[in-house]
Amino acid sequence: MTTNQTSQLSSLKKSMAPFEKTNQRASIRQLFNTLVPLVLLWTAAYFSLPVSYGLTLLFAVPAAGFVIRTFIIFHDCCHGSFFKNRKANDIIGTITGVLTLVPYRQWKHSHSIHHAGSSNLDKRGTGDIWIMTVEEYIAAKPLKRLYYRIYRNPLIMFGVGPVAVFLIQYRFNAKGARRKERMNTYLTNVSIAVLYSTLIWAMGWQAFLLVQLPIVFVSGFLGIWLFYVQHQFEDSYFEHEEEWSYVSAAVEGSSYYKLPKLLQWITGNIGFHHVHHLSPKVPNYNLELAHNASEPLQHATTITIGTSLKALHFRLWDEENKGFVGFKEIKARMKQPKPAAEGLKVIKPGFQSK
Repeated sequence: MTTNQTSQLSSLKKSMAPFEKTNQRASIRQLFNTLVPLVLLWTAAYFSLPVSYGLTLLFAVPAAGFVIRTFIIFHDCCHGSFFKNRKANDIIGTITGVLTLVPYRQWKHSHSIHHAGSSNLDKRGTGDIWIMTVEEYIAAKPLKRLYYRIYRNPLIMFGVGPVAVFLIQYRFNAKGARRKERMNTYLTNVSIAVLYSTLIWAMGWQAFLLVQLPIVFVSGFLGIWLFYVQHQFEDSYFEHEEEWSYVSAAVEGSSYYKLPKLLQWITGNIGFHHVHHLSPKVPNYNLELAHNASEPLQHATTITIGTSLKALHFRLWDEENKGFVGFKEIKARMKQPKPAAEGLKVIKPGFQSK
């Protein structure tokens, strides 16, 4: 990278400063226009059960959308960008974490690691979706390749994933977690148990499951999908530590997911993911403003709902050709003599959402 390019990238990062300011009124307004509709839709789904379960699902699906919007508030709190006051972010982050089934401090920690090393091939494994390079896959033992193929199967990632992540994985602390993080996970788990027990007592376990399970599944599916496509697209960016650049990773390694206006609003502008990775301190309601104010950011890789479906075929990162490939595309290379696996870094798999 030339000195001029480095200077331009640095200038781009600095240009985000005006949009990093938190607007307390906008934040409070967003809390109301997110949590109130969520409660109303959940209630409507419950009261529609005697009428028709199809009608219940019609309420449950948009309710799942508002769970995603609630998660975006939680996400901003993790970055300290929803309120100026850190304590306010911690409180609202913990509450919205209960509603979205995600422990605030646990996710905040893993997500900060994700931001610090996004698209860095030497820093994979925490806060991201498991990606192997072609060379790593070829050198791996058959059992590990099978495990990876199962993990990357869309039915597993988007079908089993929402249950595995939000109902099971997030209930446990990571090894070596600090006391504050552990205690916050316990608090979140107890709060979820109390909330769910109260609802089951009030409405019965069958009615509760009929309403809550589709909401959890749909919101979990959408959350994993958003995170998946925002970093895995045709012209993505991955480099090793010596070549990696934070700004390049943000602008080239994160997509602009151009959604219809209603879906953009429901997902809290997270489609402007390149802006978010460039400056995590920009509140979600300022992401579009920052994008429109910066001409270079408007040239970020743009994907739509249609073009994002291509990502379902992406399986491995090809370092040689700088792009994603599927398993079928490397069959010929698999027949070549297997290189020594010595020195390859072991990457632990794990679903995580953004």
